[in-house]
Amino acid sequence: MPTVDVYNMQKEIVGQLALRDDIFNVPAKIPVLHQVVLYHLAKRRAGTAKTKTRAEVSGGGRKPWRQKGTGRARAGSIRSPLWRGGGIIHGPQPRSYAFKLPKKVRRLALKMALSQKLRDSELTVLDQLQMERISTKEFVTMMKRFEWGKTLFVIPQSDEVVEKSARNIPLVRVIRWEGLNVYDILNYHHLVLTQETVQRIEEFLGR
Repeated sequence: MPTVDVYNMQKEIVGQLALRDDIFNVPAKIPVLHQVVLYHLAKRRAGTAKTKTRAEVSGGGRKPWRQKGTGRARAGSIRSPLWRGGGIIHGPQPRSYAFKLPKKVRRLALKMALSQKLRDSELTVLDQLQMERISTKEFVTMMKRFEWGKTLFVIPQSDEVVEKSARNIPLVRVIRWEGLNVYDILNYHHLVLTQETVQRIEEFLGR
């Protein structure tokens, strides 16, 4: 059973925390992680690209010229896809890129990502992450104290003070534990959890 030091916001060790083997000591499998990362990225795609078909392009209600006798090719509408300014054939239409993935696979990948962060010494547990007032300066000072760069903070519940203190800092993101996902864990260099966050994650993934 892996054990980690628990720090306070002054970078002082205030205790130790034993982590569950079945969540924080799972060997990583690249194909599984890759599949789940693609799943998250596909869900985030807007899918709003769209072109107009000949039915949607304005104009073209009148036949440009008579069918026979002009010496030109026959034409029924100036909005034909063959004409400049006409409709687009088989162009993109609004769609969802999301695809389904079994819940067991998603949970397994989450365990793998958490375990890998722990193995790489890129996971830190704080006793709590609380601030008396909104202050980006204080938040940056704390990060410099721990020498954190691109960091993902996971908090147990909504905290307006912490979230607003960190939202203008480049390469820093604060999310609630319910939003924890494989892509964000792997995308950020360091992962910071609170003791309560660890408890909720273990309760959720240990079912």
